[in-house]
Amino acid sequence: MTLLQSPQKRFVLAMLALMFIGTVAYGKGNTITGRVLDSDGNKVKGATLTLLSDGNLISEEETRGNGKFKFKKLEDGDYVLQASHDEYGVMEEIINLTGDKDLYDLTLSTKKPEPTPNTPKPNQAVKQPGRISVTVPQTMEAMGSPSKDFILNELNFEIKKLSAEFKHLSQEMDDLKALSKMWVNPLTIYSKEIILKNGSTVFGKIIYQDDKSLKVETLVGYLIVDRAQVVRIVDNVITEDTQEYVPEQIRDSYTPPPMPKLAQPKYTSSNNSARNASAKFSANCVLVGNISEKKDGQGNIIFEGEIKNIGGRRSDFVKVDFVFRKNWSGETKTLTTFVKGSYNTFDTGIVSDASLLPGAVGKFDLYVPQDFGAFIGYSYVIDWEEYQ
Repeated sequence: MTLLQSPQKRFVLAMLALMFIGTVAYGKGNTITGRVLDSDGNKVKGATLTLLSDGNLISEEETRGNGKFKFKKLEDGDYVLQASHDEYGVMEEIINLTGDKDLYDLTLSTKKPEPTPNTPKPNQAVKQPGRISVTVPQTMEAMGSPSKDFILNELNFEIKKLSAEFKHLSQEMDDLKALSKMWVNPLTIYSKEIILKNGSTVFGKIIYQDDKSLKVETLVGYLIVDRAQVVRIVDNVITEDTQEYVPEQIRDSYTPPPMPKLAQPKYTSSNNSARNASAKFSANCVLVGNISEKKDGQGNIIFEGEIKNIGGRRSDFVKVDFVFRKNWSGETKTLTTFVKGSYNTFDTGIVSDASLLPGAVGKFDLYVPQDFGAFIGYSYVIDWEEYQ
């Protein structure tokens, strides 16, 4: 009996010895120690420390009042130590462990740490034994959202669409303004002012005319006007005011000079005996074409025409006298304009630019100011002088 029990006791004792040795060897392992400080060098209590290896969580600790921590029974290898505190920030340290290691002081920072290869990223699968690590791409397309190029194209399209709508609305606004101006002042689009014998005035555009009638385009449509009922046709001219340039240095104290007074022509002779001579040896001034009547933007009426000397002598001081009929009671008013001809110096020293040589043509224009008042008609007389 004693012989049988002796080998069994020896085996049990050997097994207990091996287990004790393994337990002692395993319990020894490696140790990581250190202390956590804030950015000012003060000890941090309650900081959470996480120890990772190949993305796997190994252990977690929390600092005590002195800020110290300790990880025990660690095998050799590479580790990632992460420390965080809600108030003082975070830190991260990579450790190559081959024995006991004291990290001394670890300072927390409020700056966000850069991810390390061993640190799991958001949406990244943690490597587990027997599993494959899969990384989910962090792109707008992978998350189901449209790409940046698509968004930019959509924004450009919306901008172009809004620009086109703005241009369309601006054009419609301009058209409405033009229509409002047209009803207030028809002369903005129709330049012809047709004065009829019954006292009415038609503003429009002459589309067709012959010796019997006129076809006029007006705001209310097309009108057929009997030519026998037309007194005058005024062509309105839109002019722009030209401003005199004044240097900026004297602009405040500058006053425009007064308009010079035009010298009245003095006739050297009132003898018209030369007009009784033969037409072959006397001057004869006639109207060439018709007298055009226009109205500018200020309401002034402008009469223009040409005078030709078809006689055999020079005509001097050629003028056109307009007699305006103000009303039906017979009241009249006369205005005179001289022809723009050639210059001529007389023996008395007087210089005239209203002379026409035989066969010459000179233009004239007469400005009737707005304050002249309305008139129902006019007539004209061509007058001139003859000197040797």
